[in-house]
Amino acid sequence: MNIHKSVQVHGKAPPKPERAGTKEQPSPKDRESLKLSRKDYEKALEKLQVQLCYLQDWVRETGARIVILCEGRDTAGKGGLIKRLTERVSPRTFRVVALSAPNGNERQKLFLQRYVEHLPAAGEVVIFDRSWYNRAGVERVMGYTSEKDIEKFLENVPKFERWLVESGVILIKLWLEVGMKEQDRRFRQRIKDPLRQWKLSPMDVKSYSRWYDYSRARDAMFEATSHSAAPWYVVQSDDKKRARLNGIKHILSLIPYKKIKRSKIHLPKRSNKNRYDDKLNLHKVKLVREVY
Repeated sequence: MNIHKSVQVHGKAPPKPERAGTKEQPSPKDRESLKLSRKDYEKALEKLQVQLCYLQDWVRETGARIVILCEGRDTAGKGGLIKRLTERVSPRTFRVVALSAPNGNERQKLFLQRYVEHLPAAGEVVIFDRSWYNRAGVERVMGYTSEKDIEKFLENVPKFERWLVESGVILIKLWLEVGMKEQDRRFRQRIKDPLRQWKLSPMDVKSYSRWYDYSRARDAMFEATSHSAAPWYVVQSDDKKRARLNGIKHILSLIPYKKIKRSKIHLPKRSNKNRYDDKLNLHKVKLVREVY
């Protein structure tokens, strides 16, 4: 199985990651003692987000096209990773695509057509919060697509991805791997916490009992679609903070960006031409009550 295979990307060879399952996992007690403090996490995150800003400048300057796929089981931490990837950069450059279930008109389109419409223009990074791999995952497990169509997808999607890469797109595929016990904890947390309940969809509840069906679908997907042009990279995500840092660090390692030199900005002197008393006219507007 070709998961994690190191591949030359635009002249830059990424570091070879750990193979899934080869690294001994710490016990819950050890994991707690190894837990990152918020201070250390935020310090490391800030450094990585500075690099993401440099990446953004490079993408704009060079007209690069980058596609990042974030996949994984429910509660694996895809949304948290995407939020940290995008919270310090411009939404005009870093665009998140999270498609809902297709409506009547969209069902008439070719399966990949919905996703092709969202591919990046020059100077854009597009992050798919779930992607065309829905067909190999949820659609397969929940029986929404015939096995014949799934097999065709698994056979043909590597050809599509090779075409993207050969067209100059930097394609990065991440799978966030959460364990059964940790997923169970996160589901129960979502049920209880009103700030998280919106994340729990009826589909999530239906799929909760099908752990091993999803495991088999994942294994088949890796077997068929992890190839030299676009390998799968697995991020262990039981520890959300470490997963976010490792995921961002790895994405940065796969892109040959450079810090773009900028001229120092000097603010011009304010002009007093047409000066007047520009205080608000409180007879024309209503102020928001200052409760805090």
